[in-house]
Amino acid sequence: MKIYNLIVHKIWNPYLDTFNGLSKEVWWLALITLVNRAGTMVIPFLSIYLTEELHFSFKDVGSILSAFGLGSVVGSWLGGKLTDKIGYYKIMVFSLLTSGFMFIGLQYLNTLTSICIGIFLLMVVADMFRPAMFVALSAYSKPENKTRSVTLIRLAINLGFSAGPAIGGLIITTISYGGLFWIDGISCILASLLLVRVLHPKKTTVQDQITVRNPISVYKDFPFLIFFVAMVLFGVIFLQYFSTMPIYYRREHALSEFEIGLLMGFNGFFIFLFEMPLIAWLDKTKFKKATLILFGALLTASSFIILIMTNWVGILIVGMLLMTIGEMIAFPFSNAFALQRAKKGNQGEYMAMYSIAFSFSHIFGHNAGLRLVDGVGFNNTWLVMTGLGALCVLLLIFLNNYMKKTSDL
Repeated sequence: MKIYNLIVHKIWNPYLDTFNGLSKEVWWLALITLVNRAGTMVIPFLSIYLTEELHFSFKDVGSILSAFGLGSVVGSWLGGKLTDKIGYYKIMVFSLLTSGFMFIGLQYLNTLTSICIGIFLLMVVADMFRPAMFVALSAYSKPENKTRSVTLIRLAINLGFSAGPAIGGLIITTISYGGLFWIDGISCILASLLLVRVLHPKKTTVQDQITVRNPISVYKDFPFLIFFVAMVLFGVIFLQYFSTMPIYYRREHALSEFEIGLLMGFNGFFIFLFEMPLIAWLDKTKFKKATLILFGALLTASSFIILIMTNWVGILIVGMLLMTIGEMIAFPFSNAFALQRAKKGNQGEYMAMYSIAFSFSHIFGHNAGLRLVDGVGFNNTWLVMTGLGALCVLLLIFLNNYMKKTSDL
């Protein structure tokens, strides 16, 4: 009985308290994101699918993933512009519905040129959703709840993503890769239908019209530009876990697709359990957002350097744990930092730039990582990624000091 009371009063109730005060609309956005992300099981296996099923070289896969990133840049920019002009609701519905059908069609492409074009167009449409969703999240959140609202969305993403890779690995083992594309597409379509059902456009008209008088251009916001470069670097190292790392698990440690799925699923499940309490606690500390982002980047960079220290298979779990805690801290506070800076200008433009930072990472990160692996091997690639992580940390230190000196907080 004492153990029960300890769990309920000391752990469970405080955990539930971290969700208090969030608006109904934020909860609906989280559910829509959960439905959408439940089908993202294609992504962790994309590099394996391209190399082992379609027999592309590492360089070809790098080119395909660069098209992925380029489409993401265009989509994020376009989504931000259109969000400021016509509102986030229409953009979110169009993006989810159209990308669902495009995901289903992607499995029927098998040449390098057709896959590059298909991936590019898919990402243009799919990533229009991100800036629109961030603006919607900002509109539906009270100022004091923005970081926790972002964390709830990430919680939904990772709840879907924790089960997705494990199920995806099982589907590949028992059926084929084709089923993954169908599930991913259908989940996007279901998410669009849920959005139309629960968030009627009449209820978002006023919020869609939120603007800033005399907005500052994001391109003239020096602290934000430093932050942007740091996020590109962080994205480059983080995205290795979705391109080079699954191949590393497969070729260097002989893990099956199902085992890779379980390892990737551990990432999402750990975030689901611990991110909200962690962020709620950190949000109450005196640490600045830039400082917390810095710490998250440091942990993520360290997840690579430890891989070259031993061949013990258990180090993969340690590395995944370090990366997971790093992203748990870096992503919510970087998103909150961007939302905070967006008060100075057009929100769609700022959130598009935040999304574009990771789109640039997609362009260069996957390609560079795969070419490095092909040229110098996995261990040297991990050294390079650690170096990029260190550069990211230095930029964030500079950003922190600059904002303190200029009182631009």
